[in-house]
Amino acid sequence: MTQLSKQALESVERWLQDPSIDEETKQELRSLEGNNNELEDRFYKELEFGTGGLRGVIGAGSNRMNRYNVGRATQGLARYIQEAHGSQEGKPSVVIAHDSRHFSPEFALEAALVLAGNGITAKLFNALRPTPQLSFSVRHLKATGGIVVTASHNPPEYNGYKVYNSEGGQLVPDQAEKVISYIKEVPSFADVKRLSREEAESQGLLVWLGEEEDEAFIETVASVSVNRELISSGIGKDFKIVYTPLHGTGNLPVRKVLERIGFEQVHIVEEQEQPDAEFSTVKSPNPEEREAFTLAMKLGESIGAELLIGTDPDADRMGAVVKDRNGEYFVLTGNQSGAIMVYYLLDQLKAAGKLPSNGAVVKTIVTSEMGAVIAEHFGATVFNTLTGFKYIGEKMNQFEASGEFTYLFGYEESYGYLAGNYARDKDAVLAAMLIAEAAAYYKTQGKTLYDVLQELYEQFGYFLEKLESRTMKGKDGLAKINSLMSDWRTAPPLHIAGVAVREVLDYSKGLDGLPAENVLKFLMQDGSWFCLRPSGTEPKIKVYFAVRGESAQDAQQRVDALVNAVMERVDA
Repeated sequence: MTQLSKQALESVERWLQDPSIDEETKQELRSLEGNNNELEDRFYKELEFGTGGLRGVIGAGSNRMNRYNVGRATQGLARYIQEAHGSQEGKPSVVIAHDSRHFSPEFALEAALVLAGNGITAKLFNALRPTPQLSFSVRHLKATGGIVVTASHNPPEYNGYKVYNSEGGQLVPDQAEKVISYIKEVPSFADVKRLSREEAESQGLLVWLGEEEDEAFIETVASVSVNRELISSGIGKDFKIVYTPLHGTGNLPVRKVLERIGFEQVHIVEEQEQPDAEFSTVKSPNPEEREAFTLAMKLGESIGAELLIGTDPDADRMGAVVKDRNGEYFVLTGNQSGAIMVYYLLDQLKAAGKLPSNGAVVKTIVTSEMGAVIAEHFGATVFNTLTGFKYIGEKMNQFEASGEFTYLFGYEESYGYLAGNYARDKDAVLAAMLIAEAAAYYKTQGKTLYDVLQELYEQFGYFLEKLESRTMKGKDGLAKINSLMSDWRTAPPLHIAGVAVREVLDYSKGLDGLPAENVLKFLMQDGSWFCLRPSGTEPKIKVYFAVRGESAQDAQQRVDALVNAVMERVDA
């Protein structure tokens, strides 16, 4: 039998002896007696508060998502807020939202009651809401910070807890490090200050948010539309859209914003309309995957829909499916949707005489260069950030403060997009509106979005990308990921698939003024690149590939050769 490590054994005992932990939780742990592999995984470390917050499997244990770890994290956050708030006038406040996952409402309320216990007003949405609405509301309500309880598109057994600053963006590394240091200084769960719900409400420290805030969000998103009049005056009456919220938070806001700008033929995938913490109709509630659109495609075929849209459970990622020239449904990648939206938005702003001379488009280092080439074609300046929309949000803050650039659009290959200056996180509600608007606009020109994509390839080059990932769970998986990164860092290849490696970018050294991050990017002599990056939210290593070919066939051959050569070494 596997022996428990000393750290895990001591941690289990602490939980069992702690009088502030309820009996039900202790019973869950006692039921695992003898299952040392499970106990080791639950207790070999504390659930890490990364730059995005907490994320993990739900259950009892120091390395699990539960109300005790949520409470302890919130106690550390409360101290950070009190110190950061400093001499500002008025009482500090935090907006809290949650998704449809198991225990999301309970974890959100726990965070609110701990904040209240520390004298901070918690403004809690009365039901599930999208992550981008949380970002918007932090800014709209001039709050000190925000929390959203979600695990995005992770499997059903996961949940998470993301923290936002007063600007509505996720905490950047230096902010997160302070919060982490304060969390570590909470010695036990008994040191977490907490009010009951009744006490918090009676003292005005727990405030419920509802329809008024919803309306402000919907109208603000709709205001970003660049062709609202065209949609509402005609094309929107007949243009058929199928939408699936994949059992998440996007259902009402996406429908409302599409209706607001004039789309009247929006058909919902009924089987996936209602919140379902098990996401029982899909293997994964992830609009990045074709399988998530199976039911949407079936409905789309039956009604002759021209566009299918899907959003992930917390509605910050949007995927789109369009008809190709054979009438078959074609799933756009995040890079393709991003390039189409960059082109549509900038082209329409230019046509209306509203394209600023100092416009800026922001993307991440693992996102295709296609959108960058398009943006530069329209005279916009392109900025690259590390992976994670918090870095795009940080750029937006810099533009707003200096006035040197006007933010136009930001996106990442993982289906996250934002136009407009109202939030600091990716917004699938906005992206659904923009991709629908683009599809309807191009229909008036006799084109589908697939046609537009082919025209962009012909004009700007045949860009093709691919993502490979390897899941490596638990303690051993983490060690394997670290070993892989070390191997590629210390012994970088000189050639891959017969092409010379021109340059190795090691972002752990803080390149180009960016924060240090464990990412390696290999630039090839022919303009291709690949990038190795451990996921910050899942037990995975991700490998990104990008090529630019002379034709679709040339691009496919290049990317296939590159993927095969790199993954052969990764999997060795």
